[in-house]
Amino acid sequence: MNALEGVTRADQNRALALSTFAFTVCFAVWTIFSIIGVRIKQELGLSDTQFGLLVATPVLTGSISRIFLGVWTEQFGGRVMFPLQMLITAVCVWLLTSVHTYEVFLLAALGVGLAGGSFIIGVAYVSRWYERERQGTALGIFGAGNVGAAVTNFVAPFLVVSLGWQGTARVYAVALAITAVLFYLLAKTDPEHERRKAQGLGPVSTAQQLAPLKNIQVWRFATYYFFVFGGFVALASFLPRYYVGAYGLPLTTAGVFAGLYSMPGSVFRALGGWMSDKWGARAVMYLTFIGSLACLFVMSYPRTRYVIDGIHGPIAFEFGLSVEVFVAITVVLGFLMSLGKAAVYKHIPVYYPNHVGAVGGLVGMIGGLGGFFLPIAFGALLDLTGVWTAPYMLLFALVAVSTVWMHVAIRRMERARHPALAQETFLSDVPEAPVPAEPGAGARG
Repeated sequence: MNALEGVTRADQNRALALSTFAFTVCFAVWTIFSIIGVRIKQELGLSDTQFGLLVATPVLTGSISRIFLGVWTEQFGGRVMFPLQMLITAVCVWLLTSVHTYEVFLLAALGVGLAGGSFIIGVAYVSRWYERERQGTALGIFGAGNVGAAVTNFVAPFLVVSLGWQGTARVYAVALAITAVLFYLLAKTDPEHERRKAQGLGPVSTAQQLAPLKNIQVWRFATYYFFVFGGFVALASFLPRYYVGAYGLPLTTAGVFAGLYSMPGSVFRALGGWMSDKWGARAVMYLTFIGSLACLFVMSYPRTRYVIDGIHGPIAFEFGLSVEVFVAITVVLGFLMSLGKAAVYKHIPVYYPNHVGAVGGLVGMIGGLGGFFLPIAFGALLDLTGVWTAPYMLLFALVAVSTVWMHVAIRRMERARHPALAQETFLSDVPEAPVPAEPGAGARG
């Protein structure tokens, strides 16, 4: 029995629209510390390292929880798990307003971080509604819910100015609770769970769900996501601080400029899904990595003053990006990262159609951990080097390593598939098709 038999286009659109809206609200909540954290930093007199840890702590919970939430969604369904996750998170966000010390803020931030686990719930839920050839586009549209980071960057600064950071947190908590109730009332059980229920089958065991995680290919996908998603979250949180410190901008302006990065980093994820369906995720990943290397190289270059001994005396000049040029480059970088996020998740429901929750959860967890560790590393680099562009140097190195690993892995697979044509075929891929395993990859590659 085909689980998609009887599923109408209206059913698919309903599932996608509700999931995308819920994920947008959750993502806005997940990045709330990028704005209210600036006020908390001022009130508590935190260092850049402490601020980086505070911003990153919600990402830790949202990352680690993904693998468990993914497995549970496969077992119990997104219609149950999505509202439950949102209600628990709403309570944590509301309780945040009663905190007064840094240590307790860190504990409270762990609860707020559950909002980030919504991503894998939505991936597992949405993928069940679509046929293989349309899953990339559907998941790309769903992933555009990353625009919640832009919503926070655009809206939260003005809420903080008018209501204070405590009032802002309460507004977010109420919005999340309302979204949870609406989702439960309007969403339907996904067709796979309906099929299993009709056949009298119980939930798939956790051991079966986790079995593919031994494949090195899964971990390679996770490494890509460490940059395209973890780096996105880290920059969305770091850029307001960077604009305030490096360019001396007010918080509201810094939030808007950071939102200009977050917006294309979110909404064009749908385009990335479509491109992955049409041309293959591999080509999209090459575009993402090579373009990101170019952007990060320019962003990494610190403002520098040169003095040259000229014929008629010293000649002084300086190099540095104006805020307008820097914002423009971040917009391009956000666009490229959005394509890469969609390309990574295009692979999963095709390679592992019966393990989307577990595999997608691991990939999402590693990507989310990038959003946890990178802000901490950014703050530490600022404290240690005193160079504002040091975080972008770290991201450049990360992308360079990922690009080399991806290329080497692709060359190995192509030589295994087409020994005589390896020199000509490595870019003309259909990456979603099963290929021989990479060395150490286990059963699949």
